[in-house]
Amino acid sequence: MSKREELRQVEADLERLRAEVASIRDQLTDLGPADAVERSQMINMADEQQALIVGLEARRDTLLRSLDDA
Repeated sequence: MSKREELRQVEADLERLRAEVASIRDQLTDLGPADAVERSQMINMADEQQALIVGLEARRDTLLRSLDDA
């Protein structure tokens, strides 16, 4: 896979993960106070996906720098 192809894949993954995190956070507002366990699980899932986003952003930045250097 070329660096440009990998960059496109990373961008697509970032877009998908950001949409998923936004959806999870939106769902949190719909949960009632009695759903504390489910709310906690959803927050953890959103936090884990946010960590993946941070890693993908770093990879994207590395790819962009390497393409600029080429």
